[in-house]
Amino acid sequence: MTHHSLGVVITGGSAGLGYALASAFLFREDRVVICARNSERLEAALHTLRELFPEGEIYGIRCDVGDPKEVKALAEFAVHRLGVVDRWINNAGTAGMMKRPLWMLRPDDIVETCATNLSGSLLLCSEAVKLMDSQPSSREAIYHIFNMGFSSSGALFSRSSVPHKASKRGVAELTHFLSRELRSAGKTSIGVHELSPGLVLTRLLMQDASPEAMRLFKVIAESPEHAASRLVPKIRSITGSGRHIRYQPFVMTLLRAIKALPGMLGRQ
Repeated sequence: MTHHSLGVVITGGSAGLGYALASAFLFREDRVVICARNSERLEAALHTLRELFPEGEIYGIRCDVGDPKEVKALAEFAVHRLGVVDRWINNAGTAGMMKRPLWMLRPDDIVETCATNLSGSLLLCSEAVKLMDSQPSSREAIYHIFNMGFSSSGALFSRSSVPHKASKRGVAELTHFLSRELRSAGKTSIGVHELSPGLVLTRLLMQDASPEAMRLFKVIAESPEHAASRLVPKIRSITGSGRHIRYQPFVMTLLRAIKALPGMLGRQ
């Protein structure tokens, strides 16, 4: 391949979409750092990726994105391993333990969901900006940060709990306001963007799903590998700041769901 190799950080990279993104970047000969909270799953992911890409550069570190010290350690590890970080993808997230009304959730579940999704994204963006601001600069955005928030329509149709929806809407606002702050501060080398992978068939999506919902998801949701294969070229070629990378428009997912419903109902 003749393209320029990128240094890429992916949080929540031991499984699901994060793992698929790491694999897709490695396929394009990029250098990748992944992190995850679970050390065993992280080591298993690293082992598999190194087997798949024996010539590739893949590194990993355990990191709870809700912990400021661990987020700082992730940034330091990324610089040490990659030299230059060109793309930083805040993929780590949680929907919480239960899809129940707010008043039926455990307080620690509420706190963890918000800490991982919103506080984690804030901490990660802060460290990513500081890291990228210390790298060689340009008048155009050459380093890029990606967050995964919820649009208003996405939150409206989500089956998840209030803490998940509220924190993910907060992440979308974080992206919007950070992009403005970077522009106001004259940090033109750094772009921040919204990344919307759509419905991806992961453990997070299937958690607490009813049998009917599981059947529907298997019809309308994309595999992590397919979503990553479409997203990575867009992530690699991004320019500017404040952009929105979508796997596919939300209305397309809705249309697929409507088309699938008659068949689903016929099997009940």
